[in-house]
Amino acid sequence: MADNGAFEAVVVGSGFGGAITACRLSKKWPGKVLVLERGKRYPMGAFPRTPHEVGRNFWNLSSESRSRPKRLPKLDLHGMFDIRTFGHMDAVLCAGLGGGSLIYANVFMEPPDEVFAQGWPESCKKYTLRPYYQLVKAVLGARPIPASNDPRRRIRRTKLFQKLAKEQGKDSQLVDINVFFGNDFAHPTPIGTQERNRYGALQTSCVYCAECDVGCNTHSKNTLDLNYLFVAENRYEAKISTEHLVEKIVPVAENGADDPHADGDYGYRVYYRDLNSQKECSVFTRRVIVAAGTLGSNELLLRCRDVFKTLPNINKNLGQGFSGNGDFLSFVIEGKEPADPNYGPVITQRTDYNLFGHFDRERAFILEDASYPAFAAWYVEGIRPRLSHFSAIVKIIQQAFRRWFLGKSMGRIGDTFHDLLGNEVSYQSSVLLCMGLDRGNGTMTLSQDGYVQIHWPYRDSLSLYRAMLKAGKHFRKQVGAKAFVPLPNWWWPFRRNITVHPLGGCRLAENPGEGVTSAKPEELGQVFGYKGLYVADGSIVPTAVGANPIATISALAERVAEGITGIKPDPDL
Repeated sequence: MADNGAFEAVVVGSGFGGAITACRLSKKWPGKVLVLERGKRYPMGAFPRTPHEVGRNFWNLSSESRSRPKRLPKLDLHGMFDIRTFGHMDAVLCAGLGGGSLIYANVFMEPPDEVFAQGWPESCKKYTLRPYYQLVKAVLGARPIPASNDPRRRIRRTKLFQKLAKEQGKDSQLVDINVFFGNDFAHPTPIGTQERNRYGALQTSCVYCAECDVGCNTHSKNTLDLNYLFVAENRYEAKISTEHLVEKIVPVAENGADDPHADGDYGYRVYYRDLNSQKECSVFTRRVIVAAGTLGSNELLLRCRDVFKTLPNINKNLGQGFSGNGDFLSFVIEGKEPADPNYGPVITQRTDYNLFGHFDRERAFILEDASYPAFAAWYVEGIRPRLSHFSAIVKIIQQAFRRWFLGKSMGRIGDTFHDLLGNEVSYQSSVLLCMGLDRGNGTMTLSQDGYVQIHWPYRDSLSLYRAMLKAGKHFRKQVGAKAFVPLPNWWWPFRRNITVHPLGGCRLAENPGEGVTSAKPEELGQVFGYKGLYVADGSIVPTAVGANPIATISALAERVAEGITGIKPDPDL
């Protein structure tokens, strides 16, 4: 098999770690950086909305033996949502150019200093990362929702969550979000008006549609394809190949031949598959940056070490220290005060529970005001719920989620129009998104078929989950709601949590006895035992961070890129 060219760097994945390193490395080596992304591009207006399209907007390769929702294994799909099911921890991942930024809730939040006190190498403590946080914040345009007298900028749930926090004596603050409200922070651009951002990409001033988590069709989210990746491709001529799945990394010998016993001194050959033609391809590169997301990066490296035997010297810490970042999703159904969870950016504020103030590592978390798209609210209202007892609530949540995610026709929608004035379940309900400091003591291993598995000892983090449940029940009492309902995965006897922020497995450390990747500034993220092989995504984060982790992942990725290039990064890219 002939190589498809030679590159200074190949970046595997295009999420926060991959996009940042691709941009910074292509600046040093214009035209000599290749990005391989398994998902598709999503230009403005390309995210699906009809039931049929949404039902097929999942990632699934029928040739793979993965644990997924039952209907998916029969289909070959290259959609955006990649849902994995495991023992006590499920995960929702994203495939597409921009990675998790396509479906994340935009929040840019620095964890408090106390988070870094345990498990973090000295070179990666908060004070060393602070300038990189500020750098990434500038690039991603993070800011709170703008204050304005325009009634269209009023978000009911923001005020509700702030009011309830005040009643409890809790600290509530607007969060910085990576959402485009125009280039002038002091004077937001009118809602729905388009203009080019500072990097030349066309965006729309946020239209408050609450569709951030299902792909923003107006490009009002500051996703990575509109900044770091846009600059890498358009200014520095990085080559970006979508729907290409990396399968194997092999170091080469001095003569250029594959040599599993080599240490990367002479470069690597990356093997990948074109998912449309099924053609097997390879490329030579001086260095590889693995940034396929926590599950993707761990799986790729575990396979290279244990199945293909091409990277046999990766140490035994690979896959250790998995964290779900304490993610916990729940619902407060039909309160007496309107929450209107179908309007505005998906998250606007956070309420602190022992993370930023009165730090308590066992019970440190934040509660955020999550929302969901209006079309999902139509599904909920279409069920015509009667919340007279708990079994009805269970049925509503189960049906709504099954039909939303699988794109099933709800039926009887037309029969409900006459009843909508008195049936405002969605409008009166709240979505509670918590994240916190779980123990981060899970593991990732390979199944017999060679696919990553998560082993999550949920009991070790029960003190955190119980604190979150207590907060949710108190929220219900405050708003006089009919029910507080955790996500059905958590109900007994399943006790399965779900994370959208998986972390760990390739943890940064000062030596190979404590982690997988080096914490030395000049070689940050480099895999112990190999030269020129780096990891730059959530898998290198040593512990849960409690806050939304993209700020921390991005700050670390900037440092990885700086160590490789020797160039001090700046927000102008």
